[in-house]
Amino acid sequence: MPGAEQITQQYRTLSAIVGNAERLEAVYKSDLEVGDRLVVTTRNSTYFIHVFQEGLYTVSGGWFDRKNLSPTNVAINGCTWGGHAIKEDLLAACGLHLEFENNVVTSRIMKYEVIRCCEESVN
Repeated sequence: MPGAEQITQQYRTLSAIVGNAERLEAVYKSDLEVGDRLVVTTRNSTYFIHVFQEGLYTVSGGWFDRKNLSPTNVAINGCTWGGHAIKEDLLAACGLHLEFENNVVTSRIMKYEVIRCCEESVN
């Protein structure tokens, strides 16, 4: 599997972005249910995302921690390739950038992990 830098180099034109968007190994908004969590590690930060309700997420980490706003409820616009083209149905894909509704754009996503609400241990 190519690294994040290789993936980004492949998507330099709008035509290439559109043609390859469906091949991304990614987490789509429709993949997660209320209660699920997503840990997104970017080049510079880690974000902890909890699906609060459909279309709304409780987010902490990264920029939100640095601004003393964690945790905060926020919508997620989608993922970008570093420009203005955005894939609105995505929450995370290696090599892309996560964009929040407040226009905060993360550094490049290096990895992500989905934690299903039903996988939490009950003791």
